[in-house]
Amino acid sequence: MKLWAKDNTSTSQLVEKFTVGRDKEFDVLLAPYDVQGSAAHAAMLAEQGLLTAEELEELLEALQQIAQEVSAEGFELPADVEDIHSYVELLLTQRVGEAGKKIHTGRSRNDQVAVDIKLYLRAECRAVSTGVKQLFDLLLTLSEQHKDKLIPGYTHLQMAMPSSAGLWLSSYAESLVDDLEMLAAAYRIANKNPLGSGAGYGSSFPLNRRSTTEKLGFATLNWNSVYAQMTRGKTEKAVATGLSYVAATLSKLAYDCCLYLNQNFGFISFPSSLTTGSSIMPHKKNPDVFELIRAKCNRIQAAPNELTLLINNLPSGYHRDMQLTKEILFPAIEELKACLQMTRLMLENMEVKENVLQDEKYRYLFTVEAMNELVNQGMSYRDAYRQIGNQVEQGLFRYDFRQLQHTHEGSIGQLCLPAIAAEMERLMLQFQ
Repeated sequence: MKLWAKDNTSTSQLVEKFTVGRDKEFDVLLAPYDVQGSAAHAAMLAEQGLLTAEELEELLEALQQIAQEVSAEGFELPADVEDIHSYVELLLTQRVGEAGKKIHTGRSRNDQVAVDIKLYLRAECRAVSTGVKQLFDLLLTLSEQHKDKLIPGYTHLQMAMPSSAGLWLSSYAESLVDDLEMLAAAYRIANKNPLGSGAGYGSSFPLNRRSTTEKLGFATLNWNSVYAQMTRGKTEKAVATGLSYVAATLSKLAYDCCLYLNQNFGFISFPSSLTTGSSIMPHKKNPDVFELIRAKCNRIQAAPNELTLLINNLPSGYHRDMQLTKEILFPAIEELKACLQMTRLMLENMEVKENVLQDEKYRYLFTVEAMNELVNQGMSYRDAYRQIGNQVEQGLFRYDFRQLQHTHEGSIGQLCLPAIAAEMERLMLQFQ
C-alpha cells in the first residue's frame, strides 16, 4: 500500500527498491511515535469537528492495540507495505473502516515523518542523557575513591607534573557536563512540534496546532509551516552534534585507558575477562573494548559532517534526500549508547595501581614543586627556575613527593566534585 497510489498507475520495482532503501529498517524505530502522533492528530481533528466522537473513540482504541503490536520485540514491517505511516493507516482502515481513512485529513506524510522523527530524537536524547549521567556518577565515585593515588601528568606526551587518578577521572566527568550542554541544546530544537505544517504550506482545514503540541508534550511548535519542513535534516544535525561531543569525550578516555594499561605505563589494569588475547603471544591482554570504543566514537564524530554534506545546498521545501538522514543518525545513536554502556562496564572493573610515582623514572615530575618552594622562600622565579634546571642537567635533582601541597579549586588537593555534580544536576533537569 502506498499513500500516494492512484488508479491505473504503478512504479517500477527497481525504482521502488532504490527509493525505499533501508527506510523500513529504521521505520521500526519510528513505529511507536507514528502511532503517538496519529492519536494526537485524531484527537485534534475531533476537537475541530472533522471527526465525530464515535470515530475518535474507535480510532484511539485501535491505535492503542497497534501501539502494542509495533512495540513488541521482533516487529517488522510486512514486505507489501511502503512504510510505517501507510501501515498504520492500513491497519486502522482494516479495523475501523471509514474512520481509518479519515486519519490523514489535514496531514501530509511530510509533517507526519517530521513529527515522528522529532518524537524519536527527543526520546533518544533523554536516553543518551541518562547513559551520560550514569557514566558521570561512576566517574565521580571513582575519582573520590582514587583521589590520593598519584600518577604522572603529561604534556606533549612527555612527563610534566604530578597528577592523580582522581584528578584524571573527574576531568572526564566535567567534560561530560559540557557535552550534555550541547545535547540539551539539540533536545530543545527537537522539542518543537512540526505537525500541522502539512507538506510545508499549511492546510485549508481549521487545524489547531497548539492542541497537538500540548498532547504530544512538545515545549512549543515550529510556527512557520515552511520552516517546520526545513527543520528536517537541521534537527538531525543538531542531535548528531550533541552526540559527537559525548563521543569525543569517550574516545579520548578510551585512548587514555589504552595508554595507561600499556606495560610501559601500568597505571591501571582490568580483569582478563574484559581483555582479549593473542593467537601467538600468550602474555597479551589487549584493550580491544577501548580500541573499539575509540573507533566507533571517532566515526560518530563524523556524523554532523556527513549530514552537512547531505542537506547542504538544498532549497526550501521537502526533498527525498532527507530520507537518508536516518541511515546516518539512527545507527550512531545506538552505537553511542552501546559505547556508554561498555565504558561503564570497563571502569567498574578497573584497578588503579598505588605508589606509581615512587619509581625513579618519575623524579623529574616534581621540578615545578621544588621551584615553587624556592619562590615561596623568597627567591625570584627566574633564579629558582635556573637553579632547579641546573640540578636536572647535572643529574642532582631530588624531591620528596610526599610534600605535595595543591589546595586551589580543581587541583589534586581540591577536586571540587560537589560543584561538578551540581552542574550536571542542573543540566539533567532540562531533559525532563
